[in-house]
Parts: sequence; C-alpha cells; structure tokens
Amino acid sequence: MKKVVAVAGPTAVGKTKYSIEIAKAFNGEIVSCDSMQLYKYMDIGSAKPTEEEQRQVPHHLVDFLDPREEFSVAQYQGLAKAAIDDIFARDKLPVISGGTGLYLNSLLYDMDFSSAPEDDSYRRGLEGIALQKGSEELHRMLADKDFEAAAEIHPNNKKKIIRALERLNAGEGRIKHFKELNSETADYDVILIGLTRDRQELYERINKRVDILIEAGLMDEVRSLMDIGLTQDAISMKGIGYKEIMDYFLGNCTLEAVIDKVKKNTRHYAKKQLTWFRRYDKMKWYNISDFTGEDIALKEILTWLEKKT
Repeated sequence: MKKVVAVAGPTAVGKTKYSIEIAKAFNGEIVSCDSMQLYKYMDIGSAKPTEEEQRQVPHHLVDFLDPREEFSVAQYQGLAKAAIDDIFARDKLPVISGGTGLYLNSLLYDMDFSSAPEDDSYRRGLEGIALQKGSEELHRMLADKDFEAAAEIHPNNKKKIIRALERLNAGEGRIKHFKELNSETADYDVILIGLTRDRQELYERINKRVDILIEAGLMDEVRSLMDIGLTQDAISMKGIGYKEIMDYFLGNCTLEAVIDKVKKNTRHYAKKQLTWFRRYDKMKWYNISDFTGEDIALKEILTWLEKKT
C-alpha cells in the first residue's frame, strides 16, 4: 500500500519546519492540514509557511480560498485526497502537515459526508428560527437531539448546525464521532508522527509567537479583512488571533488585554490539540525538548522514517 506521512502536534511546536525537512529528505510534497492556512489574505495570524518555505518544497491547500466563502470538512477531504493522488502520480511522498484534528480524521478514516435529502420547508423553518431567535436557539435544538454533535459545533456556525439538524431530520443520524471511527482508509497507509515539547517550553514559544505576529502586522491584517466586509459571523474569523483582535477594533477591550487573550486562547487550543492527537494509537511521538538540539531531533525522526518508508 502507498505510504503517506502525517506530522501533527500543537500550534508553535515546529510542524512546518519538520514537515519541510521530511519532504526534502524523502522527495515529498506537503498537503496542509490547517483550517486557517487555506485562506487568502490571512498570512500572519495563521502562521502560514513563508514564500521561502514554500519554495523549498511544493505545498498544497495553502492560500487558495477567499475568507468570505464557506468551507467544510467534506470539501477539505475531497481536495486533500485529490492532492495526495496527484503526488502519488508523480512518484512522490505526500506529507500531511497541520494541527486541525477533524481535517486529519477525514484523511485517516472513511468518514461519511454524504448529503441528506433536501427538505426545503424544514430548512426554511430553521432559517426562520435563526432569524427570530439567533443561531444559538438552533444550537440548543441540536443539543436536545444530539448533545455530542452540538458540543463539536460553534453556536454561531448556523450553516453547520442546520446541516446537522437536517441529517437528524432525514433519519441519517450524525457524522460519527472520534471514538466510533474504526474503519481506516484503504486508500493509503499513514505513518503518524506527533511532535510535542515540555509544557513550559511550548507555552513560551506560543507567547513569543504571538508577540512576533503582532510585530509582523497582525493588527493591520485583521483591519484589512474587516475592510473587505468580514465580520465576527464569518467562519474564517473564528480563528484565534482574528476573533480577539476584531473584538479590539470594535472597542470591546484594550490592546494589552487582547494580546494577553490571544496568548491564553492559543495555549488553551494547544492543550486541546494534544488531547486530540494523543488518541491516535499509531502515533509515534517525539518530544523535541528531550533532544540537545533541533538537528538531533530531526536526525532521529528521519532515521525512524527511513525504516518505515
């Protein structure tokens, strides 16, 4: 079976650097597994690979989607698998890189994204409820029917909530949760690499990264996104850094408070990422803090991969 390498881990752990080095060592190309890096005009806050980094090895699913457009996990799965097939066709190694757990799930398992039969009257009814009472009311309705599904969907994501309610109404049930996924994809064999660092080091890297992003112009980037019509309701603006700074521009907090909030929310997100990825039994973990240097860690990872590929 054809091999795919996936490099996962929390934000700021160093996935971009290690993924590029792995791709260079094994004649590979990178398929992004990041729900924010796919958007245009959102370079700084998403910590998108730089032009120099993208010149080192080809990258797929980076910087191609207008942030005003809707985008789903199902769409990601289709585009990512097409990219993987394209890389295979050129006898190269696909290297999946990123920290969005649900995106990675869609490539590891046979997740069902089939569409429910359309019911215009039911959908119009849900739209009417959202108009009168807000998407939060739809979220409460979903929680009554499927609490776990509601817990995975943001209360402001009206489209996704309606989609989940439609599936339930059509008798299709819900998309399976992580613990129920047991049918691994037969399209390829995935070699899973997990990167982590000691908590204090990781948190220091996160705090430093936020300061660097602010210095690099993240405030101006968010303002420019607002200027083209993006609001707090846009799915693309739910990303950490964007939603908090938009709140600042709306006059709801001070600059000092918003920077602290971005750091805190990023640290909390990193913790959630680690919890998610540790559920993968086949993940080979590397704690970069355990090595005397980045190059030493990289050498050990490449040596292990040489045996697996």
